[in-house]
Amino acid sequence: MAPIRPVDARSPDPRLIAEAAAIIRAGGLVAFPTETVYGLGADGLNPAAVARIFEAKGRPPTDPLILHIAEPEALSQLVLETPPVALELARRFWPGPLTFVLPKRSVVPDIVTAGLPTVAVRMPAHPVALALIRAAGTPIAAPSANRFSRTSPTTAQHVQDDLGDRVDLILDAGPTPIGVESTILDLTRPVPTILRPGGLPREALEAVLGPVAIQTRVDEGPQPSPGLLPKHYAPRTPLVLVLGPAPQMRAAMRELAARYTAQGHRIGLLIAEEDRAEMADLPVETAVLGPEKDLETVARRLYEGLRELDARGLSLLIARDFGERGLGLAVRDRLMRAAGGRVVAPGLDADERGYEIGR
Repeated sequence: MAPIRPVDARSPDPRLIAEAAAIIRAGGLVAFPTETVYGLGADGLNPAAVARIFEAKGRPPTDPLILHIAEPEALSQLVLETPPVALELARRFWPGPLTFVLPKRSVVPDIVTAGLPTVAVRMPAHPVALALIRAAGTPIAAPSANRFSRTSPTTAQHVQDDLGDRVDLILDAGPTPIGVESTILDLTRPVPTILRPGGLPREALEAVLGPVAIQTRVDEGPQPSPGLLPKHYAPRTPLVLVLGPAPQMRAAMRELAARYTAQGHRIGLLIAEEDRAEMADLPVETAVLGPEKDLETVARRLYEGLRELDARGLSLLIARDFGERGLGLAVRDRLMRAAGGRVVAPGLDADERGYEIGR
């Protein structure tokens, strides 16, 4: 198994960072914390090292990676042109959970970008991540440090559970503070377009840019950014997402849970604090993400809650929606993809969606 080395989240030990950076420079893999999730890092300008990321994760080559930098000025070394809007957004939101998609320079290997002429770049807001990038002296390519399409890791133990000996070193700075991946913003289009909702809410971008577009799915071929495939972030246990106003949503969750428990299946519910009392009489397992209005807590707990339920040997998970305001949009995006099309909404017969227990 990969060694897990504790590191202070605020003031990382320079010797440990130097050890990890040496592994990166030598073409190895280091899992490290960011403010969003744990990343699986390699030298982003070394095609052979980047290939190890795809091999370790079982990731298809059509799904590109994000390059992580430690200074805003490094962006110009990776992209052909830095538009004024990118400079303004970087000034306001970097370091932080915002990724830009821009035309790439030739120094960026095609394996990083799925062969496309654009590259995704961000500057993370975590002292360990920034220290590692600076010490390595190279942009670090780093998708989430888990098996491809599975639930993302927010602790070092999640990384070890998923990747085992497929990584050379795991830096453990405790749970990640945001808990969902970065927002990816395509700046190559006439209207800035969110490709993946994430840790920076749409409303924060619109306060600077005005209206932004959203395109969260590309069906075939190379993807313009990570996180666009229809099934992603998924636990091994089948999951159903329930949408709608809170009263109808709770009623639908109860109906589904009662139906399948009556058939002898073990069911798990991913709920808000406000749902707890209404679900208390059901013979189900539950993971409470937090108050429905406290979306920061909900996002931070999302993957942990999914992993908790997934480890209990259940037949089906039923998750509630948290709306589309603020971080709710990112939470919905992750749950929609984790459900892989198994969605229940008012006026929609769940059985018409074609999901079944054990699928």
